[in-house]
Amino acid sequence: MFTDSQKAILLQTTLDPNEIGEQRFCELCEQADLLNTATDSELVAFLKIANALYRGGEPIISDADYDFVYLAELKKRQPEHPLLHTVEPEPAFAGKTVDLPTIMLSTDKAYSRDEVERWAGRIEKAAGDLDKNFAELIFKVTPKLDGYAAYDDGQMLYTRGDGRKGTDITRVFERGLQLADHGQRGLGAGEIVVSRSYFDANLAEIFDNARNFQASVIKEKELDEHAERAIADHAAVFYPFALLPCWTGVWQDLIDNFESVVKDIWHKLDYDVDGVILEIVDEQLKQVMGATRHHHRWQLAYKENLETAEVVVIGVTPQTSRSGRITPVAELEPVRLSGALLSRATAHHYKMVLDKGIGPGALIRLARSGEVIPKIEEVLRPAEPQVPSACPSCGHELIWDNDYLICPNNLECPAQISNSMEHFFRVLKNNDGFGAATIKKLYEYGIRRVDQIYALTAEQFESMGFGPKQSQNLVEQLVRSRNEAIEDWRFLSAFGVFRMGLGNCERLLAHYTLAEIFNLSEADIVAIEGFAEKTAAVITEGFAKIKPLFDSLISLGFNLTPTQNQPTDNAHPLAGKTLVFTGTLHSGSRDELSKQAKGKGAKVGSSVSAKTDYLVAGDNVGANKTNAAREKGVSVITEQEFLTLLSGEDA
Repeated sequence: MFTDSQKAILLQTTLDPNEIGEQRFCELCEQADLLNTATDSELVAFLKIANALYRGGEPIISDADYDFVYLAELKKRQPEHPLLHTVEPEPAFAGKTVDLPTIMLSTDKAYSRDEVERWAGRIEKAAGDLDKNFAELIFKVTPKLDGYAAYDDGQMLYTRGDGRKGTDITRVFERGLQLADHGQRGLGAGEIVVSRSYFDANLAEIFDNARNFQASVIKEKELDEHAERAIADHAAVFYPFALLPCWTGVWQDLIDNFESVVKDIWHKLDYDVDGVILEIVDEQLKQVMGATRHHHRWQLAYKENLETAEVVVIGVTPQTSRSGRITPVAELEPVRLSGALLSRATAHHYKMVLDKGIGPGALIRLARSGEVIPKIEEVLRPAEPQVPSACPSCGHELIWDNDYLICPNNLECPAQISNSMEHFFRVLKNNDGFGAATIKKLYEYGIRRVDQIYALTAEQFESMGFGPKQSQNLVEQLVRSRNEAIEDWRFLSAFGVFRMGLGNCERLLAHYTLAEIFNLSEADIVAIEGFAEKTAAVITEGFAKIKPLFDSLISLGFNLTPTQNQPTDNAHPLAGKTLVFTGTLHSGSRDELSKQAKGKGAKVGSSVSAKTDYLVAGDNVGANKTNAAREKGVSVITEQEFLTLLSGEDA
């Protein structure tokens, strides 16, 4: 749970921890493998809170986990989400909020040499457009300090804030804080940092980490004796970037000696450093390359990612999924990888376990780069595998289905039942509180179906061990999920019929109503574009299984928006048109704008094809994407032009 210090930081922000709930937030912190159960809104709320705590000096997860696990999950789900394309804000500190003298952006990150070379390729292209000789351009490499970003204009010191507005913290100079390297005031951007060796010797037993100490230098109205002494000893300083040690040279020298240059610069300073900054120094080129809302294109932060490690397998634990598949999870001797201490890895399926010899004592090479649960890259020393014969959840005999072991006891298997109930609420996305922990407790008290959950009263929730306030909240969320408008295809997808994800549900319900789908033949489904014969057979079987639960829930009166037979104004500019949204949108989420477009008779796709009529381009869309659309004859329109069309006017 949050500490008092962490709660104090969150109170300084505009964030609402209830968007995810403290219990759910801590659950995702402690069990990153549950991230696949988090809704998009939970994931975004988690990232915002984790970022605020990190920048407030009370980090709750490692920087590497933030980048490689949680932020990577958002990139995978919503690559155009605004959180990925704007400066990550810092919590406000006591002081006056003012406009920064210059915009302070974040820095784009790279974790491999290939990414660095692609960045240099973009610089080379821009240089060619200016008739500059790329081979003669000078690059600079400096340490990437891990402190508190600030800006000194000679009169005032500002926090970075949201990159455009910061807080006046000039008081830190009034307290005696010095500049590194005997520097003078007014050198612009830099960071407040503390000597690593000094921290280890004098502060490590008092502060959890260096960021925690740095925050105390900024926030405290009256410094404690430890901060005062660190400032007096010049161990805590403001380090302007202009004074940082650097390597300069042409690209060929940099890339030929990349590892040694990075290593040398990384270890130049006795301050916390979490990478190096690479940048081009040509001012004209920097101006032409410009910036996104998030970062300068002429600059890059290179951060090393330990991608692999060799580790011994202790055992392999079978886990039953919602679909009945038995997933083998390798239990490992703990190993630190990409900044996190890991003790588990997925082996995907039991055919892999058998073929590769993944058993107790096996030596494996583990890889983790943007993966929530790391994967087994290679088995270096095989061992005798252990393959279960019975379901770990219900004890039913398992059967093979191609590469997978399957538990066929789907109606009575606890794991399948619990995961299916949790899946229902997660897909609806119009409720809070029904995550893994809640569903597990409900199952322990005999709840086996979603319709049983909807019948519960606050008193019954309390009798199962939920608190009075939580019980009332759960009942209110159940009412909300029935009353809040939801698309019929999302409702259908929540039942978890195999092969009926959101896309297929929407495709099917564009041709048939919910009431009609249970009478469809395989031939009826195959006749719809995008459905194959094998898929149709699985779908009709799945519909038959969910029919009793469906009838029970539909009788509760969910507020469903029908896809099929919606009244369409055929004269509307969007009627019959196919749209694709891209970039950062400001007038609503992609789901909201898609819903509005569909309400006018439009179709919304996920990728541009020759059948696409409009590519609606928000902010931060690359030229390659818009050029490719135009090559296919697709009209590229702005968000404002889309809104004009939506209102019924021609753009």
